[in-house]
Amino acid sequence: MNPSALSFYTLFSPMLLGSARLVSALHPKLRTFFRARKRVFEELEQKMQKLPQSSFRLWVHAASVGEFEQARPVIAALKEKHPDIAVFVSFLSDSGYNARKNFPDASAVFYLPIDTPNNAKRLFSMIRPDILLLMRYDFWPNHLLEAKKYGAKLILAAAVLQQGSLYFKPVLKSFYRSIFHLFDRIFTVSEQDTLAFHQLFNCPQAQTAGDPRFDQVFLRSRNRERVDHLRPVFKNRTVLVAGSAWEKDEAILLTAWKELDERPSLVLVPHEVNPENMARLYRDLKERSLDFMAVSALNKTFNPDRQILVIDQTGYLAELYSLASIAYVGGGFGVNVHNTLEPAVHQIPVLFGPRYHNSPEAEGLAAAGGAIVIHDQQELFDGLKSLTTDTAQRKKIGTIAGAFVQERTGATAAIAECIEGYYNSWETSLT
Repeated sequence: MNPSALSFYTLFSPMLLGSARLVSALHPKLRTFFRARKRVFEELEQKMQKLPQSSFRLWVHAASVGEFEQARPVIAALKEKHPDIAVFVSFLSDSGYNARKNFPDASAVFYLPIDTPNNAKRLFSMIRPDILLLMRYDFWPNHLLEAKKYGAKLILAAAVLQQGSLYFKPVLKSFYRSIFHLFDRIFTVSEQDTLAFHQLFNCPQAQTAGDPRFDQVFLRSRNRERVDHLRPVFKNRTVLVAGSAWEKDEAILLTAWKELDERPSLVLVPHEVNPENMARLYRDLKERSLDFMAVSALNKTFNPDRQILVIDQTGYLAELYSLASIAYVGGGFGVNVHNTLEPAVHQIPVLFGPRYHNSPEAEGLAAAGGAIVIHDQQELFDGLKSLTTDTAQRKKIGTIAGAFVQERTGATAAIAECIEGYYNSWETSLT
């Protein structure tokens, strides 16, 4: 291990922090970042006073919601067998913290303090974790180094080393090698990732476990209560659920769908449901002479044969896919496609746009034949026409999609078993 890069970072991180504070007045996101962390230690200290001193403590860090979702099944499995484990959850992003600040299985949910040596020491003296479980990425060296000094076990889970990533850049490779060597165990998503950790970063502690997100998606697919009132509405119909749709997705989707001779019932779920975006969407639907009804105003007059159901509420897209015969997932005509596993687990074909290469799940699903990548309106029209008229093909692709998810479950068990081993050693040491 070459510690020089980490030493350089530790030495100059307070200076970097000071520079960031100076420019934060000109950058709203930076301003929010610093403001959110003003009272993080005071709030955390209040929560710590309610905890027993002798509990086994697991600290989970996630950059945002997506990474935390990978940790949820691991936390659930551990709490089911060992309810006495105290779980702490930290987030880097505002969206992650705000979405999961009331997570019931956590003793405390907090913003990760700014990465300085003093903040790291203060945090560890408060929460005193036995294990730090870091999901996927978001490496903050001062906190990792303090965890190592403190004696906590460091576990990296759902790790990926995608080609072309910063990890392989000549200037940064040595830095990340030092980071990776701090971890006691590394659980990767694929054999290819494990091989890269072994050969390129000399990390024999890396092993393939898979992605816990598959377990989370599979478990969540059983929860369908929130859409039970919609099930009779779409019974015995071919249903297209368009989830996380951006304006570009809507433009080609609505045009292609309108041109179909045999239209499936359409459930349209915008990526954003704020008043401004919903007003824009409603104007667009009216200009296209498309009849619709918002789910918040749903009544007995709704006719799925001629009206689009627009979802103007949040929180149950994953359950809506259980109603679908076909799924369209948005984002592929923007930065990157959104969650493709949530529809795939329901054994239905998944369609999405061409920008999906930052999503290993979408890449794998397409390569397996459980998804159709579309590049323009005509391809979407052709895909929808084929899937709505050819039931056998729809079933075949859907079966592949479902199997793609089912075959990749199991990462949760491997990660939880590792943590349980440390828990058992800790328990033994008390006797």
